[in-house]
Amino acid sequence: MAKITRKPAPRNAPVPKKKAKAIVAKPNAPAKKTLKAIKRRTPAEVHEVFSRFRKANPEPKGELEHVNPFTLLVAVVLSAQATDAGVNKATRALFEIADTPQRMLDLGEERLREYIKTIGLYRTKARNVIALSAKVLSEFGGEVPRTRAEIESLPGAGRKTANVVLNMAFGEHTMAVDTHVFRVGNRTGLAPGKTPLEVELGLEKVIPAEFMLHAHHWLILHGRYTCLARKPRCEVCLINDLCRWPEKTI
Repeated sequence: MAKITRKPAPRNAPVPKKKAKAIVAKPNAPAKKTLKAIKRRTPAEVHEVFSRFRKANPEPKGELEHVNPFTLLVAVVLSAQATDAGVNKATRALFEIADTPQRMLDLGEERLREYIKTIGLYRTKARNVIALSAKVLSEFGGEVPRTRAEIESLPGAGRKTANVVLNMAFGEHTMAVDTHVFRVGNRTGLAPGKTPLEVELGLEKVIPAEFMLHAHHWLILHGRYTCLARKPRCEVCLINDLCRWPEKTI
């Protein structure tokens, strides 16, 4: 039988090593408080919150300029993804010549675009305003309808639009939830919710009837001028002692 010889392994031969898995450092995600982390206000606290708002501003007004329910409806539709100040600047001249559905139709979509071209999405909005004007004339006798479902059926109008019109034009106790109201409702614990509808229904449930007519204006103004998104002005907040937001600055 032939003799089998093995070659000795060379000295100092490198020993193969297992490849180490690359460790990628993950950035530290900012800590977020869950909705449950902020306690809801008690009925007494809610009453105190709105009592202070009422004392500071007994008759709050919406900042969208209008002359009647129809121009209010148009202004709210135009305000989507735009500022009230920007809408007001465009509609002052517009509403002097087109303050009814018929006059808006007579103006026409092309001329309407010239009045509102400084507002975002103005082409789509012009088309919607002409279409809703036609529908108000054909289906509602030229009058802005007075139910949420009917207003929502109009081109360019959604639930928030309906709530604003019902509240401001017809005195209904509705709660229009925009970005400001959504933020305030969650931060303060008045009505934590993951969606505008959740916040809307939560606020309607906890706010006493005596405050509901003006409640959405107080909350909008509070979010717009005090409870700001990035740098809330907690030092001048009327309700800072009642607010349990973990990141408040006072």
